[in-house]
Order: sequence, then C-alpha cells, then structure tokens
Amino acid sequence: MIQKGLLRNVAAQISYNYDNAEVPMYSDHLHLPNRNTVIKIIENLQKVFFPAYFGGATVSQVTAETYVEYLLGDILTDLREQVHLAFSNTMTDPAELDARTDETIVQFFEHLPQIQNMLMKDVAANYEGDPAAGSKEEVIFSYPGLYAIFVYRVAHELYQSGVPLIPRIMTEYAHGATGIDINPGATIGEYFFIDHGTGIVIGETTIIGNHVKLYQGVTLGALSPRGGHNVVGKRHPTVGDNATIYSNASILGGDTVIGANSVIGGNSFLTESVNENTKASIETPKMIFRAKK
Repeated sequence: MIQKGLLRNVAAQISYNYDNAEVPMYSDHLHLPNRNTVIKIIENLQKVFFPAYFGGATVSQVTAETYVEYLLGDILTDLREQVHLAFSNTMTDPAELDARTDETIVQFFEHLPQIQNMLMKDVAANYEGDPAAGSKEEVIFSYPGLYAIFVYRVAHELYQSGVPLIPRIMTEYAHGATGIDINPGATIGEYFFIDHGTGIVIGETTIIGNHVKLYQGVTLGALSPRGGHNVVGKRHPTVGDNATIYSNASILGGDTVIGANSVIGGNSFLTESVNENTKASIETPKMIFRAKK
C-alpha cells in the first residue's frame, strides 16, 4: 500500500535526522524535567503564598500551619524529583547528585518565607503605584505584572543555586501567560512595580534596584552580540532605586546605568548612562492639523 510505504520512508528520514541532530533527540540518556510538573509546582507555591486567593475550600477547614505543611510536602516531592532530573544530565556520581539535589532543596525551602515577604512588598508597590487598583486583593487576584514577578522570584532562587532548565521553564511559562519576559538570572530589588506589562523584556544580567516602576513595552536588553555565546560578563543595564521607565523605552547594554530617581520617557532609546535625578525623553513630535476640505 502507498500509505505503508510512505510512512516507513518518512519515519526513516526523521529517524536519520534524530541521529544527526546537534542535540539529543531520541535517547534515554537525557533526563529532562517534566514541564507539567514544574507548572504544578508554581501553582502550589501560589497557593502557599496567597492561600485565601488561590487555596480553595481547604483553607477554611484546617489550621494555617497544617495547610501550608501539606502543600509544602507535595511541592517537596515534585521539586526534588525535577531538580534531581535537571542535575542528572551534568552529574554522574549518584552520591554527589543526591547531595547536590538535597542541598538545593533545603536552601530553596529555607528561603520561601523571605520570598513571600518580598512578594508582599511587590503587592504594596503595585497597589500604591496604580490609582486604578481597587484594592490589594485585586492586585493579587488579577494583575499580570504581579504574577510575572511571583514566578520570577521563585525561579531566581533556583537559578542562583545553579539548577539547569527549571528556572527558565518557569519564567517562560509566565511569559506565555502574561507577555512579560523576565529572565530568572536578573537581579530585582524590593517593591517592584510592573504596570500593564505586556511586551516587557528584562535580560539575564539586568540589575534593578528598589522601588522601580516599569510600564508596558519596556526593554532592558543587550546590544546585539557578534560573538554569540563567546560574549561574557554583564550584557544588560542597571536601573537605580526609585527609577521610573515609561512605555516602549529600550535601554540596552551592560555599561548602561539609569541613575536613582531618574525618569525615562516613553519610546526612548538609550545605550548610554543617565545620571541620578534626571528626566530623559525624546523630543515631542510636532503635530500638524489640517482642516478637511
């Protein structure tokens, strides 16, 4: 039959492509984290940090400590398995792999209260920075900026521990859900406010201070690298405390520093530093009005 011959021929060609690909394509030697499990971990952490909003009916049936301990047990089981898988591709000694996994998990769990405290400051910044916010509850329930920040802060903790793959899976999931792209390697201070958020890009080596506000379409990016992965060091800008960056501004380069208390106007394009207490903006375009004939 034509169908049988066709399928066999195409399967053979695809199998050949597997064998000649630059990355493993069909192998039991590559142990990858499960994306659905990583997403489940994010969802359970959201319930831990904001139980009254995302915890469901269980919240009112048990004590807070019992509720949190139960969820943390579920997270622990899933996260340890996924971190173990992620490390297993670069570590061959079983004892070393187990020790590194357990060390990472313990550190992550010990830092969860600190992450929650940071998130509550982010909630306050988002509410205080947006006159349209009806309440902090509204911010927690519905603001995409806060959700992206929440996922980033969790992923950043794992990134700092050197966990492969999982931090980026987390932040790219948030990117798909919100349109906000925060690399887990970025360093972001307290009281971080993202308004509207769609189209925001924050690169891996970006440093952002405390009480910073970003509006939709802002890019904190790198200059186009000619050397690809040979480029090392800081590639993305630094933003000082209390800076405000308005919509569609592009700020590029590792040597670019936006000074504290500065305001960057919308649609700005910057590859050089801005001093503290400075307002930087492009010249306002001239409008031309003509009466209809």
